[in-house]
Amino acid sequence: MTPGTRSAVLGRRGGVDPNVAEQLGFTVHDVVQDLRRDVAAATLPLPVDGAEEAEASRERLLAQLDEHLLPRLAELSSPAVVVLAGSTGAGKSTLFNSLLGEEVSEAGVLRPTTREPVVGVHPRDVDTLTAGPVTELARLVKHEGVPRGTALMDAPDLDSLLKENRSTAHQLLEAADLWLFVTTAARYGDALPWQALDRAKERGASVAMVLNRVPKENLTTIRADLNTRMKERGMKDVPLFIVPDVGPHEGLLDPKLVAPIQRWLNLMAGPERSRTVILRTLKGAIGALPDWVTGLVTAVEQQGTAAFDLRNAVQAVVPDAQLAARTAVLSGTSGEGTVAARFAEIASTDHISRVTVRDGIARTTKRAGKARETALLRLREEVEATATRAFVAAGVRTEESLRGVLAGPGAPPAGETILPSASSRAKERLAWGQKAAAAWSRLADDVVGRMADADPAMSDPEAVARATGARKAFGDAGLATLLQATALGNEDSMALVDRVLGDSAGDSIEELQGELADQVALAVAEEARSVQSALDVPALADDAAAPLRVRLAELRRLT
Repeated sequence: MTPGTRSAVLGRRGGVDPNVAEQLGFTVHDVVQDLRRDVAAATLPLPVDGAEEAEASRERLLAQLDEHLLPRLAELSSPAVVVLAGSTGAGKSTLFNSLLGEEVSEAGVLRPTTREPVVGVHPRDVDTLTAGPVTELARLVKHEGVPRGTALMDAPDLDSLLKENRSTAHQLLEAADLWLFVTTAARYGDALPWQALDRAKERGASVAMVLNRVPKENLTTIRADLNTRMKERGMKDVPLFIVPDVGPHEGLLDPKLVAPIQRWLNLMAGPERSRTVILRTLKGAIGALPDWVTGLVTAVEQQGTAAFDLRNAVQAVVPDAQLAARTAVLSGTSGEGTVAARFAEIASTDHISRVTVRDGIARTTKRAGKARETALLRLREEVEATATRAFVAAGVRTEESLRGVLAGPGAPPAGETILPSASSRAKERLAWGQKAAAAWSRLADDVVGRMADADPAMSDPEAVARATGARKAFGDAGLATLLQATALGNEDSMALVDRVLGDSAGDSIEELQGELADQVALAVAEEARSVQSALDVPALADDAAAPLRVRLAELRRLT
């Protein structure tokens, strides 16, 4: 802390405890800045129980940090902001004007009366008034009736019919150092005054209360009742001012009626005294932060727990889904239906099965082999389409299982929210299946290519000769297509492959079947990934609450 800043905190005559000033120096400002950054980053994406309330609390904490703590810690020499707040018709503007001894803020019988916030500042304090919500939202009035070291504000009604007025009132309350809450004898039992006072207590703000328009005949009874209520809420030390009912009137109140409030404000006056109010409010606000942050830490960790449960629920579906998908592919049923029909069509029109085999080796002309290869391109299209459908079907079945687990009876919290859009997922699934089917066809081409590259010295001569004959009879692409159809379980292609390759085709078919089964298992995993991707965000990481816990430890050292 620099000497100049120390002077600003302590005041010229040392009116504040040096230990308090040390606590509220740059170190605290840095801690609160870091806290603000980490609170802003702590999002709650899963709609689990309590998340909505925790998000509202997080937003209020951010408002408290932005509109009060950080500005006040950055500039302790600014006047203490005293805001007159209350419900419609409580007489705030009349009280405000009476305290200044002049009609400054518009008051009248129309509601909402206070359309524009007004802040009164002593002319000699204007230059030190910190920029922020007070200067941005309120009309500034220089007035010598405002005690030095304070800024007196007339805020809009907390229950104004105008949403904009209500929002402004709450913003100004968050920016204030001291709340002068105004209510009436007729309305002090309403929920609004106590909600506002609870809010002030929660954030550690300094509070005083004005009970306005109290009938003289009921003054003792009402005062006693109000004092009892305040004690029950832990507010026994909150200053209470009583303003008697003077009946219908216009203009300022008799100075004698507001004299107690005026004297109390004067006690707050002067740079040293006002800074004491500010420091007390800041200490209260900082002291309240650990509870707020603890609540947010709990909410963030609940999000992580929910995400952990969702990940486990998704992963539990995968093994059975993969086993079912593999079984469906390896059963050979994929080679029936459209693949069998397309093979029969080509065999009938292009006579691809009419291959002469002598001594186990296919005998044909190059021209005939080229014709068969061209004809088999139509079969390859059907083979790839069938493989694509197998991948898509595995994904659809997995999606149905996941939807049952995440959105059905007994589903974990927020399960349904992580399921992707059915239409967009269908497009992604089809694109993935087509890509995987094309890759499977390339593998079949590689398998045939290896037959061509086989070293006769290292391989079975008969197998090499059979492979050479088969490649000539159907072309490399045509032979690869027959191997694919056989791997899918088509019996006609299996018979033809057996004729031209014999037992030497076994390893090739097994490799293609294995790859097909692996890819259909990957289709299941891809479906699970599409769901879990919604959980792969920093806010749901295992250590998402770690930054907030660091800030919490720092705050506890300060408080």
